[in-house]
Amino acid sequence: MLNRKVIMAIADGLGDRPHPLLGGKTPLEYARTPNLDRIASEGINGMMDLIAPGIPVGTDMGHLILFGYQPHHYPGRGPIEALGIGMNVKPGDIIFRCNFATVNENGIVVDRRAGRIREKTDELAQAISGLEVEGGVEIEFMPATEHRAVLILRGPGLSDKVSDSDPKAPNDGKPYHKVEPLDSSEEARRTANILNLVLETAHSILSSHPVNAERIANGKLPANFILTRGAGQMVDIVPVAQKLKINVSCIAGESTVLGVAKLAGYKTFTDSSMTGNIDTDIELKARLAIEEIADNDFVYVHMKAPDVKGHDNEPHEKVRSIELFDHMVGLICQQLPENVYIALAADHSTPCEVGEHTGEPVPIAIAGPSIRRDRILQYNEIDCAEGGLGNISGSDFVRTLHGLLGFVKKQGN
Repeated sequence: MLNRKVIMAIADGLGDRPHPLLGGKTPLEYARTPNLDRIASEGINGMMDLIAPGIPVGTDMGHLILFGYQPHHYPGRGPIEALGIGMNVKPGDIIFRCNFATVNENGIVVDRRAGRIREKTDELAQAISGLEVEGGVEIEFMPATEHRAVLILRGPGLSDKVSDSDPKAPNDGKPYHKVEPLDSSEEARRTANILNLVLETAHSILSSHPVNAERIANGKLPANFILTRGAGQMVDIVPVAQKLKINVSCIAGESTVLGVAKLAGYKTFTDSSMTGNIDTDIELKARLAIEEIADNDFVYVHMKAPDVKGHDNEPHEKVRSIELFDHMVGLICQQLPENVYIALAADHSTPCEVGEHTGEPVPIAIAGPSIRRDRILQYNEIDCAEGGLGNISGSDFVRTLHGLLGFVKKQGN
């Protein structure tokens, strides 16, 4: 059997639409990407819908699929985030993905990300974690990447069938949503009431916190509120690594991605220098990818910055983040062993003009030993649509890579 391996480089939110500030090109078309284009010209290309055409997915669902699961395995964003930052999740816990946010005295959301706060979020979290509310329900709260955090409600009689308090983009300037039960159960009603109480209590604590007093004095927005979304409860799921008997590593600085990787049974590697933005340490990511492929069948290496710049409607900054991704891929390719395929992918599109995930497909490419090459010369949303892989689902793409490694069983005799 051939000893083949794969490194997949994922540019979060890479897909986009033509933008007038870029001369009618997408950020990926506009960017200078010699390394991505080299892979396209030496390999086989296509377009990928993570689930199906027109269906937007979150970073969590997108990576769940890229890591080898089907959409119905989705446990909710909360449990994934908790795993990603190393929280001790217990059966029955109700877990929420959160943002530190800024609200005014009338509960209007001034900024859903509190000025993209990155400093001293651990001090803010410590002031909330450990609270005990109605009926002996305990609160665990931990900061995640940048302005993000995770909230756990732990206690009897709880449900994850509750609504989000987050008004979501682009609804800065709107009031936060009161949490409501999503079914008629007593558990959902009780959980909604408890969570509303937690949000009010957290607002009171954060509003008078020294970290926020310092931020206001420095002309920054205070992180005086928590917006919750993505309630979930951990499910019993077989890790992909165990099911396929495959050794996999994931290198990322984003807690959601790390959480999905842990769910899949993959080894994870992160570092404080691997930020969720354009200042992430690409040299470290590239070095770890090469080191890890020596002892693994598959290595994922992730970059968050293109998604961030898409959300912020900064097309030129998204171009810059893509060029950084190209440089990281180039560093990997400089040391790529001959038996290793390099695959390019994204988890979804985040068009700058929308500032949110959309259902447009994303470009994919595979280059490496004995690959069937097509005639595509550039890696972008337009050229790859003519590639030899065609337009396939995320599961099809992952299965194609697993097939190259010999992990897909033959059907029939």
